[in-house]
Amino acid sequence: MSKKFYITTPIYYVNDKPHIGHSYTTLMADVLARYYREKLGKDNVFFLTGTDEHGTKVAQSAEHSGLSPQKFCDQTSGLFKKAWKSLNIDNDDFIRTTEERHIKAVQKIFIQLKEAKTPKGNPAIYQGNYEGLYCTGCEKFITEKELVDGKCSYHQKKPEKLSEKNWFFRLSDYLDDLKKKIELNEFEILPTSRKNETLGLIEQGVTDFSISRETVIWGVDIPFDKTQKSYVWVDALSNYITAIGYPNNLKEFKKWWPVDVHLLAQDILKFHALYWPALLMALDLPLPKRELIHGFFTIDGRKMSKSLGNVITPEELVKRYGTDGTRYLLLSPFSFGQEADIKAELFDERYNADLANGLGNLVSRVSNMVEKYLITDIKTEEFDIKRDKSYKKCCQFIEKYKFNESLKEIFNIISETDRLIDAAKPWELSKDQNKKEELDFILKIYVKRILLIADLLKPFLPQTSEKITEIFTAKKIKKPKEPLFKRI
Repeated sequence: MSKKFYITTPIYYVNDKPHIGHSYTTLMADVLARYYREKLGKDNVFFLTGTDEHGTKVAQSAEHSGLSPQKFCDQTSGLFKKAWKSLNIDNDDFIRTTEERHIKAVQKIFIQLKEAKTPKGNPAIYQGNYEGLYCTGCEKFITEKELVDGKCSYHQKKPEKLSEKNWFFRLSDYLDDLKKKIELNEFEILPTSRKNETLGLIEQGVTDFSISRETVIWGVDIPFDKTQKSYVWVDALSNYITAIGYPNNLKEFKKWWPVDVHLLAQDILKFHALYWPALLMALDLPLPKRELIHGFFTIDGRKMSKSLGNVITPEELVKRYGTDGTRYLLLSPFSFGQEADIKAELFDERYNADLANGLGNLVSRVSNMVEKYLITDIKTEEFDIKRDKSYKKCCQFIEKYKFNESLKEIFNIISETDRLIDAAKPWELSKDQNKKEELDFILKIYVKRILLIADLLKPFLPQTSEKITEIFTAKKIKKPKEPLFKRI
């Protein structure tokens, strides 16, 4: 097993304000980072997120807002940082593509690409003319066959026709090698449906792509061509290596690279599964170990849209359900990789049933009985929680990205503990002096189960886990004055 764990989210485009789609990806990364910090040690885990801040769309939006592009980026990037703080996201770095450290590194990468040769001995990049369709919303060149009713399927807008001189990356020379690596899972793409989609794109024929733009004004300057700016995808994708020191601090870079997990949504599959590994091959760098691609979020069966007014922000959820309540509601319903349909009208019901009446009530119930009835001390350090079969099962679920299954297992323990209490009736045992030892014994079992639940909840609901642990490892266990989760 690897002794380090490096995980990334995509860097989020600053034209979007943070919503639950961004939140879900970032929460997934946070859970994995927290889990592996427990397993490997804090110093052996690196969790990166950030914002993608260049491109025509950013410049246009800044102009509409009456701000300079940099101030516009500062403003929106700040919203993402604020949202991640409200969700208790514990990232190790937050990269912004307008930072000097990133810009200088990207310019060095361009020089390396200019000097690189493909497996077939051709220059990795070359100058050429592009004539075709471009979707500003996606910041990508688009073909006729990708359109639906003449419009971009994601943005429902007609692309513009462009004709300009660019630098191109010779993707075609890398596809044979890349295809083999994907087929052999040397470069693993999950779920399998996304791996097959990527191989399908290769079979259909993927063209060389532009790595610079002549008409963009807000972007990284190409060091060897003053007429050009970096195409946003080369600039953005490089964040995964520039943030960990490439190409200036190779010792730090080699500590973390290759990345263990890239997390992303399906709309940027092509860029991450084809463009990015090919660029790394041109730089003679190892490929990512694994990419995890999840589906889109819909709200009550409909795509999130400002015009429909159904965009849900993390701030809205945290205000109503608290940080850990929000984390639970977003992480518990779905299996990884599936399309995720949020039933917002069920949030109150699930919050009350699972958190207030389930977990919160159990903590209150057991702490109250221990406070009232326990005679002898509890030596919690003697509980070997990690040998419990449920502990091992939850770890396996997390390592297979089945967070909902892990949470289901934890809440099964909660329900089962409630059933044990109802069957044993400790309040009845407390009335019989001859049952004191039996009562002490079963109360200690309940405490052990509660501490197991707290430990298993660490990566998912870290604040709640800490509160529960403090209650049940205290010298004198007492029922908390405030409930863990207030009913809505």
